[in-house]
Amino acid sequence: MFQENTSANCLNVITTSTEDGAFQKKGHSARILSPEEAERLEKDQVLVSEFKQLKLEKEAQKNWDLFYKRNSTNFFKDRHWTTREFQELKACREKNALYSTERCKVFQCDLTKDDLLENIPADSVDVITLIFVLSAIHPDKMHLVLKNIYKVLKPGRCVLFRDYGLYDHAMLRFKSGSKLGENFYVRQDGTRSYFFTKEFLSQLFKAEGYEQVVNEYVQRETVNRKEDLRVPRVFLQGKFQKPFSKT
Repeated sequence: MFQENTSANCLNVITTSTEDGAFQKKGHSARILSPEEAERLEKDQVLVSEFKQLKLEKEAQKNWDLFYKRNSTNFFKDRHWTTREFQELKACREKNALYSTERCKVFQCDLTKDDLLENIPADSVDVITLIFVLSAIHPDKMHLVLKNIYKVLKPGRCVLFRDYGLYDHAMLRFKSGSKLGENFYVRQDGTRSYFFTKEFLSQLFKAEGYEQVVNEYVQRETVNRKEDLRVPRVFLQGKFQKPFSKT
């Protein structure tokens, strides 16, 4: 690992990885677009019609159910990066003597409208993960998710966040006619994706009472040696803490 020669406020740390032939850079600076990429995004200003946007919102659950049904065996792979990036998860699983699969409670809910307190006691959860969750939710409803999970998180504990970042390769691949709003797009199958800036994410969490611990871009260049392709991926990664009650 080595550090780039940048100012203290914009420090970037680069690490190499042998598990998937990629290098990774973390920092507070967003990815810089090429002139061609910037021009293409600048030209793409036409938004999907309001009628279609309302239809997509109404059918959001159905579209994601179909997505998971189609990709149940060929989409999700264990890259082991979660415990590498979030040590809290490894420690919680391996060091807690009370951990038992028999004590785990599994349930399905819509975080934007189903009250978690119906299944989980208040102030009882040690760690919450939002890993590629918020990007699938309409920006106008993201605060409802954060408000909901805040109620069950223990004071002093954290939400671990990772999701698509601004100018990720997936964002640049969208064709004209896919834009729903600023940094918000729809795929051909009807599923939607939002691409976060660290400023937007920070404001989102702080507005619901969280304290920011970490909030940084993760830039990865994934290499496909067989096809000689280099794909620039950008994610936003963060930790946000529920403060202790003031006495």
